[in-house]
Amino acid sequence: MSKMRKMNLQLFAMKNLDVLNAKKAEIMQKMNKAITEGNEENLAQASNEYFDLLQEAVLAEAKGLIQSADNQVLAGRGARALTSQETTYYQSLIDAMKSKNPKQALTELDVTLPETVINSVFDDIVEAHPLLDAINFTSTGILTEILVSTLDGRQLATWGKLTDTIIKELSAGFINIPLGQKKLSAFLPIGKAMLDLGPVWIDRYVRSHLSEAIFNGLEGAIIDGSGVDSPVGMRRDPNSALDPVTGYVALTAVTLDEITPATYGGLIAQLAVAPTGLQRTIKEVLLIVSPKDYFTKIFAATTYRQPDGSYTNNIFPFPTRLVQSVYVPENEAVMGLGDRYFMGLGTGKGGKIEYSDEYRFLEDERVYLAKLYGDGKPLDSKSFLRLDITNLKPEPVKVFVTNAEGEPIPIYPIYDARLSSLAVGALPLSPTFNKSIFAYTAATTNATNTISAVAKDGEATIEILNGATPVVNGAAATWATGANTVNITVTSGTETETYTVIVTKS
Repeated sequence: MSKMRKMNLQLFAMKNLDVLNAKKAEIMQKMNKAITEGNEENLAQASNEYFDLLQEAVLAEAKGLIQSADNQVLAGRGARALTSQETTYYQSLIDAMKSKNPKQALTELDVTLPETVINSVFDDIVEAHPLLDAINFTSTGILTEILVSTLDGRQLATWGKLTDTIIKELSAGFINIPLGQKKLSAFLPIGKAMLDLGPVWIDRYVRSHLSEAIFNGLEGAIIDGSGVDSPVGMRRDPNSALDPVTGYVALTAVTLDEITPATYGGLIAQLAVAPTGLQRTIKEVLLIVSPKDYFTKIFAATTYRQPDGSYTNNIFPFPTRLVQSVYVPENEAVMGLGDRYFMGLGTGKGGKIEYSDEYRFLEDERVYLAKLYGDGKPLDSKSFLRLDITNLKPEPVKVFVTNAEGEPIPIYPIYDARLSSLAVGALPLSPTFNKSIFAYTAATTNATNTISAVAKDGEATIEILNGATPVVNGAAATWATGANTVNITVTSGTETETYTVIVTKS
């Protein structure tokens, strides 16, 4: 085949794949919307569209490249040069699927899915999905259980005599995780036209489908799995009591209202102390948030404008690997040590693709089932934090230059219209004052109380209204019996915030 012919085929395939990728994104939006709305009918329809699209994508690739025996081109488009074991497996699988009774033929098939295929699938997943790259994700092959160390390293060796106490500490530092009790099932709809493409393209389809199915099945479980017939999620306490219905309890939420060296470092300090009380070094933390919260909270809190007017984002006080996930609840985030989450997944002892009667499609479309076995969990209850970011706001950074007289001149100012303190006489505020909380209550028997408010920005203006009556900052407000609404409005440049205090006089 001429070089020009090869280039034309590649361009044809790439053009078609670009269109298919756009269709895929549209279908995924439909699926996410159906899941959010709990609409099973729309979810089933979108799933069928997705299966059809995936097959169409593989067929499009095959039409563009099937005439090329260039392994480098095949690899560049996601199709691998198969090993002899893989070729034998897929050819046997194709022959069984083409039979009049595929269920019986597959049952009698004495070859199993090669471990190299699963390893390739896992490599594809890790490369495409940063969450799995951040954790201790292990291909376990046909193992049925695995021994995992929960220690951080310092307890693994000792000088002197190995006493009973040390032996117990070392023994307690390992957990045995059974891998055959929890199953992840992936359905493979395969049309008859797919079978005529041969082993290379069946491998391409199986790996593509398993990659998507496995990741979508794993991500939700890794973040919030209950531990009942699923892995234990990062949001859960693996050392709590396991409820047979609801699973392990969620970690107690820790408030994060600003990302500064002090607040962020304080959270990481909690992760730096292991359950044993020993400290561990931390070089990077994992932070997982929903896409919406990323753009409405994290993005704003970690994006800064440079003196030249350009912006730089994802600037954290400490090295942070940021991951967006739709499985994190709104107004929450998960912070932790990625390598302290273990996830093992493999084919178990069987390793076969089975015929499935659970879903029936058209005559030329059959559904098969691939089963994977494994489990995952945080290695201790101190390696991850569940964060409440409801009131997270940016901590502004002001950039200054100096004029000829050495006086600072602000450029590209970021305004902050929050208060640094608020007091209504000596009345306790509920909740306790926080610059990022804007609604409070207080109770009094006094006829008057002095209202004092101090802005974070010394150049901000403050306006206080008791109902419709203006109150001078630092002066007393007069209360009527019952509820009195006090609004404190802070204006800094183009930014305005209003704090409300309901003072009830009895």
